[in-house]
Amino acid sequence: MKMLAEDIKNGSFKTSYLLYGEEAYLRNQYKNKLKNALVNPDDTMNFSRFEGKNIDPAEIISLADTLPFFAERRLILIEDSGFFKNKCDELADYLPGLPETTCLLFAETEVDKRSRLYKAVQKYGRVTEFQSQDERTLMRWILGTLKKENKKITEDTLRHFLERTGSDMENIHMELEKLLSYTEGRDVITSEDVEEICTMQTTGQIFEMIRAIAEKKQRLALDLYYDLLALKEPPMRILFLIARQFNQLLLVKSLAAKGMDRSSIATKAQVAPFIAGRLMTQARSFTLEQLKNAVKDCVDAEEAVKTGRMTDILSVELLIVKYSAGILKK
Repeated sequence: MKMLAEDIKNGSFKTSYLLYGEEAYLRNQYKNKLKNALVNPDDTMNFSRFEGKNIDPAEIISLADTLPFFAERRLILIEDSGFFKNKCDELADYLPGLPETTCLLFAETEVDKRSRLYKAVQKYGRVTEFQSQDERTLMRWILGTLKKENKKITEDTLRHFLERTGSDMENIHMELEKLLSYTEGRDVITSEDVEEICTMQTTGQIFEMIRAIAEKKQRLALDLYYDLLALKEPPMRILFLIARQFNQLLLVKSLAAKGMDRSSIATKAQVAPFIAGRLMTQARSFTLEQLKNAVKDCVDAEEAVKTGRMTDILSVELLIVKYSAGILKK
């Protein structure tokens, strides 16, 4: 991101850019910054946008070969094309001879780094990956936003806010907007404000459900399950998320047993460091054997539904009852 920011600041641009990664908020922010720096926002003659899987590379090449109309350059934005997951030799072959008066800007969620097009942009342009941000970065970003609004928040309240929102910056941004509107006229944001106005993500509720199960708070675990059902969450999706949570806990506990620290575990588990820390804390409530059995029981519950031996709602409910009743063998 640093090199990309320098290009924008200095006005020294490559002829092609690839912005990709799971952090959509940052990716879109830099896409728009780059777009506005490359062409005048009101210049519709020299800006073209393509989106989706059915883009014709020949059309892009034809447009890229066209000189800009009374402007320094032409910008072609290509989003979610799949060109970097599937083969696109036409553009890979074209990039070395791309006119300096044209810039191709690719914005993708996923890419294959082995693809010829990826390697071509890497060689002749600039590739920037936008990954999920760590807890410290997210907290600095939130605090910066709150400072501009003359708002104050304690570290505990800020962590509580992140527990509800997760690490997705787009979701954090939306929840922050709600929180700022809710606390208008006050300069301090409290945990009560967060509880009252910020929506807990489904994955957050699953985490709370597993914590309730670990603490043998059966009523709370079931209440969280019924709340999810009331929100029209499909039972099989809830089961999938429970299974994923148990799988993550099993992985984290196994890695911690090998002496790995939080940062290393976060990298291995492909989660943000603050989420890895939460998982490590939660994993201490289970033995490795319990977590292995839980993963197996999730598979069995899914099989029971698919074979018609049990309804989807009941299969998940029985799983929650079993693991919150304190009947697991150590």
